[in-house]
Amino acid sequence: MSSISEEADPGDSRAAERQGAAPLQGRVTFNRLELNRILNLYGRMVADGEWRDYAIDFLKDHAVFSVFRRASEVPIYRIVKDPRLARKQGAYSVVSASGQILRRGHDLDRVLLVIDRKLALV
Repeated sequence: MSSISEEADPGDSRAAERQGAAPLQGRVTFNRLELNRILNLYGRMVADGEWRDYAIDFLKDHAVFSVFRRASEVPIYRIVKDPRLARKQGAYSVVSASGQILRRGHDLDRVLLVIDRKLALV
């Protein structure tokens, strides 16, 4: 039989606090595949010199990936995931700096096509 000590080790309690420290329960997040697709687009645009900074917000009702040309400006694009609209217009949307919704849909790849400029033969 193993005996359990009534006295807790202070190091163990800190480890337990860290493990249970505020997970994002009740918040909307981007999953790994969605974030991978967004960051691939972001990396290409940074390499082209068009984008410089980003911010990610996980809110209670939606998640937002904001793209900035400069860190001191308003975001030029916001990629929004709103699960409440998943059955209606689609959970994903791209919003411009002026607040206009450029594209909305159910598939993130198709929604990102509005800002994903591919090389074209002229």
